[in-house]
Amino acid sequence: LSLIHISLSHCALALMGEGDAEGPDGTIRPAGELLAEHGIEPVELREKEGLALLNGTDGMLGMLVMALADLDRLYKSADITAALTLEALLGTEKVLQPELHAIRPHPGQGASAANMAAVLKGSGLTGHFQEESAPRVQDAYSVRCAPQVAGAGRDTMAHAALVASRELASAVDNPVVLPDGRVESNGNFHGAPVAYVLDFLAIAAADLGSIAERRTDRLLDKNRSHGLPPFLADDAGVDSGLMIAQYTQAALVSEMKRLAVPASADSIPSSAMQEDHVSMGWSAARKLRTAVDNLTRIIAIELYAATRAIELRHGLTAAPASLAAIAAARAAGVQGPGPDRFLAPDLAAADEFVRSGGLLAAVEPVTGPLA
Repeated sequence: LSLIHISLSHCALALMGEGDAEGPDGTIRPAGELLAEHGIEPVELREKEGLALLNGTDGMLGMLVMALADLDRLYKSADITAALTLEALLGTEKVLQPELHAIRPHPGQGASAANMAAVLKGSGLTGHFQEESAPRVQDAYSVRCAPQVAGAGRDTMAHAALVASRELASAVDNPVVLPDGRVESNGNFHGAPVAYVLDFLAIAAADLGSIAERRTDRLLDKNRSHGLPPFLADDAGVDSGLMIAQYTQAALVSEMKRLAVPASADSIPSSAMQEDHVSMGWSAARKLRTAVDNLTRIIAIELYAATRAIELRHGLTAAPASLAAIAAARAAGVQGPGPDRFLAPDLAAADEFVRSGGLLAAVEPVTGPLA
């Protein structure tokens, strides 16, 4: 808990024009000078405002709101990459029919299925799963159940957003001055409501990363990819293809599983046992931030693999939305099929493409706004 108070104290000092802060050029300088240069008057604190700036629940809430904004973009991006992988594996889009999701009416599941269906509209790659050259009854769970997993995460986000909206309208001060003038001690500052949903989101994010990695692995395995070259390599048996990219993705998923262990189940007493039960919400917030960053990279790697796989399906035409995603990714520096090369620049470009919203910006003009 002391970590959040220290962090918020430094933010408060900068607002007051005290201490040092980092300027736009990255140089550490006196905060007062930086404020003056930008025409910002230092804040003069009134009664109880100092405590408000240091309250740990506020920091947790800020991290929650930022994570929700990032995850909203990432869940939509994951629907796109799942659709691209389904296409690359010559899977069936029939599992996305709205009537199948209406009979299990979780809102997030229906939204995810609709997103995938919109991306796949007009695809020439889907529906080949029953052909004699590669017959199969149905697609693997990681492909077929993508809306169920991403949808459950979406519904978790909806609950977390409800908690955030309540917190944004809350007074968590202690003691508090009531409208009738009474000054009362209370426990509204306890971070449990926020800490729980921060942990919930880390669990959901870990599972979304896990299913994305399983789809990527399927794209790279010649025994399960339905005709794609091993590891999507240019010269199979000589080149490594995207083998190491999947290693990277697997390592990120493993870390996300560790980050999914709840911080809110922990508590450590302080302040001479007066503060004898705490939420550990700041720890939950910090590990969620790492999980969000990891999830971005995991989705970027699936994008990298799926776009390459689609381009290796010679003679078959992808959906218009998929082609738009591939063209935008290539323009952003995410290279297509070819001989082995240093993968880090490609993966970094894919990461930035997803992180910046470039993937969504490329697809939504074709599909319309994704849910």
